[in-house]
Amino acid sequence: MVNNKIQAAEENLIHVYNRFPVVLDHGEGMYLYDTDGREYLDFAAGFAVTGLGYDNKELNETLKAQIDQLYHTSNLYYHKSCGEAARELNRVCGMDRVFFTNSGGEAVEGALKSARRYAYTKGTGRYEFIAMENSFHGRTFGAVSVTGHDSYREPFEPLVPGVKFAKFNDLDSVKALVSDKTCAIILEPLQGEGGINLATQEFMEGIRKICDENGILMICDEVQCGMGRTGSMFAWQGFGTRPDILTMAKAIGNGIPVGAFAMTEKVAKYSLKPGDHGATYGGNPLACTAVKKVIEIFERENIPGHVNEVAPYLTKKLDGLVDELDCVVQRKGKGLMQGIEITKPIAEVNRRCVEGGLLVIQAEGNVIRFVPPLIVEEKHIDEMIEKLKRALTG
Repeated sequence: MVNNKIQAAEENLIHVYNRFPVVLDHGEGMYLYDTDGREYLDFAAGFAVTGLGYDNKELNETLKAQIDQLYHTSNLYYHKSCGEAARELNRVCGMDRVFFTNSGGEAVEGALKSARRYAYTKGTGRYEFIAMENSFHGRTFGAVSVTGHDSYREPFEPLVPGVKFAKFNDLDSVKALVSDKTCAIILEPLQGEGGINLATQEFMEGIRKICDENGILMICDEVQCGMGRTGSMFAWQGFGTRPDILTMAKAIGNGIPVGAFAMTEKVAKYSLKPGDHGATYGGNPLACTAVKKVIEIFERENIPGHVNEVAPYLTKKLDGLVDELDCVVQRKGKGLMQGIEITKPIAEVNRRCVEGGLLVIQAEGNVIRFVPPLIVEEKHIDEMIEKLKRALTG
């Protein structure tokens, strides 16, 4: 039955995902279940999306009520949930103005346009971006253009012009690229797809200083590392380096498709104007209701605080694998966004994990990525380590 379902899907879909032969049916808390009733411990969270885990009853009921009331309307009109979600999201992310999108890629696209529009309005003639090597910002043309992986870029060139790539955590390489044409520097405080690479305090502070001294905008992409995953609501807050523009998505809706880019009032004053940007479904009542409720639950349950309590246990257990297994080279990351570099073929290890009832994802540099729901407990970490060791040593 499962094979028939997989075959039916493959016959009708464009093949852009390397899927595992699993047909998922439902989820509960930290676990997903396939159509045969098999259980999987989820340390992938749909690529760091389901921060509250699966089947959160409070969120479910709130969304059901909103569906019965209103779930789409034109952006020519206001609706209550959009304004409330915007206020709450700006408050927790430390920005002043926000635009809702449908995805992280769209959020990055909006951020890039906002930076170019800012330069245009101010008449600076600036248009270049400095991005980071090993970065990943999405799959739209603009987002791919600032993604620091040749494999993502080359099939679609020529891309958006005016993008230069600096070395992550190397301030001198950034300074060498700065010119009077630089309008923005974009970076992830913690690179995900690029191999779980954490920015240093010196690097984040240095980027902020470079931007301030040269009239350049700082864009932080927190689509993956934001919303509690590093132990603060957004990763930049842990560094104390407020960006001018911030992108987010994934966990802000716990699985409801929603993203956003936000900016300071200073940038908003000279940036996008009516007609410059839009999204038919961006900021719809259902997505905004999800954002508002997710923030409410995060704050009431102190999810970032829980991350800070449980993350050291995950760190200790992963460090233990480095000490115990020759095939585990190093651990890196922060909070509940961590990775281990291994010497074994990662695709084979990932396959064994799935067969053993564990879901993880890989990242650049032969890295296994761990981005579990933020409700994870020590018992789940113990279960994960046991399953992972079998996959690594089998």
